[in-house]
Amino acid sequence: MAGALQQRGAQVGTRIIWEASSDLENVLAGLAVLRSGATLVPVNAAQSPLERAVVAEDTDPVLVLAPRARHAETSTPSLDPEDVGSGTFLAPIFSGEDLALIVYTSGTTGQPKGAMLSHANVAAGLSALEQAWGLEPDDRLVSALPLFHVHGLVAGLFGILAAGGSLDLQARFEATAFLAAAQEATVAYCVPTMLHRMASAANLANLRGLRLLVSGSAPLSVELFEAIEAGGGQRILERYGMTETLLTLSNPLLGERRPGTVGHPLPGVHALLPEPGEGEAELKISGPSVFAGYWRRPEATAEVLNEGWMATGDLVRVGTEGYVTICGRSKELIISGGYNVYPTEVEDVLVGLPGVLEAAVVGRPSPEWGEEVTAFVVLEEASVDLTAMRGTLQSLMSPYKVPRTITAVAELPRNALGKLQRHLL
Repeated sequence: MAGALQQRGAQVGTRIIWEASSDLENVLAGLAVLRSGATLVPVNAAQSPLERAVVAEDTDPVLVLAPRARHAETSTPSLDPEDVGSGTFLAPIFSGEDLALIVYTSGTTGQPKGAMLSHANVAAGLSALEQAWGLEPDDRLVSALPLFHVHGLVAGLFGILAAGGSLDLQARFEATAFLAAAQEATVAYCVPTMLHRMASAANLANLRGLRLLVSGSAPLSVELFEAIEAGGGQRILERYGMTETLLTLSNPLLGERRPGTVGHPLPGVHALLPEPGEGEAELKISGPSVFAGYWRRPEATAEVLNEGWMATGDLVRVGTEGYVTICGRSKELIISGGYNVYPTEVEDVLVGLPGVLEAAVVGRPSPEWGEEVTAFVVLEEASVDLTAMRGTLQSLMSPYKVPRTITAVAELPRNALGKLQRHLL
């Protein structure tokens, strides 16, 4: 398959957009892109045509791998993964510094940015996980995490294959089916939303056979930690990471797993942390898994990378024995169901709709989603249909970005300088 892709322009230095669905042929096609030497650009299958066009314009891909139904959405040559076929393969010559992935993550300006992850970055991240979590060929991972996110793609798919293990990849998460698959697995990766739904499932006890249950991508409540332990017999291993650094902190495989914490730095990871009991400070990460910067965004790169240190924007404190707790975010990121949503990205779309004068988006605490995307709008006139507005948003952006509720207000809270005071909303 890599040979067939090479005949269509795949080589070191070229980009291929890959619609990251979890069916077998598509996964093989994604792996073939890496084998060909080209850079894989994973995108969400639920992306709107507008979102897809932004990524295509930014990366200048030689090819888009997507189902036939989406081929008309881009002027770039497109190919269905089932039609890749085979061709003569030429082993690519590349270094660890060449790009393996460009993974798009929204910025605080609302403009998506492509995080550049080199082959060396990915290899370092996988090595750290293999050491920290004891991954080995006998392991079988069950995962329903999406492959357009580094949690599902790098930690999940790449991680278990690099360890020589096997993967039961669920195309979508459904609690009962996931728990049934867990009976045949040794390891499971989840986000808190998945765990919340499993906690009330009749077959929760199926988790008891796992040797490791991992949670990440969003904060895990102590209550949910305890519920899974009581009904599923698993003390969840919570960890921390981000697209730009891959996974960097983790509770121990062997040792105490403290609910409400993300443990300690992984092997090879350096973390700038406050002293225990010193209070909160911004977490900064350095090490071989830290990304190479944002694709064609030197200014954005300079904002977060300084002499190899990545400023995460997350505030942490350190407790006894060095356990790290994530306290909050200095940025305004909303994490809903493990997905990152930046308020300004949603606000820009809202303000572009007829009848909307101003918009503000915040995260509201949710026991199921961690946070729910919630919007407040100032309208030109009261007759504007908010239900229809939400329907319009569903056609313009990915489902997890669409506000759960939209509330009309007379004005948005601002300070004397006109700055929006989100905390009041």
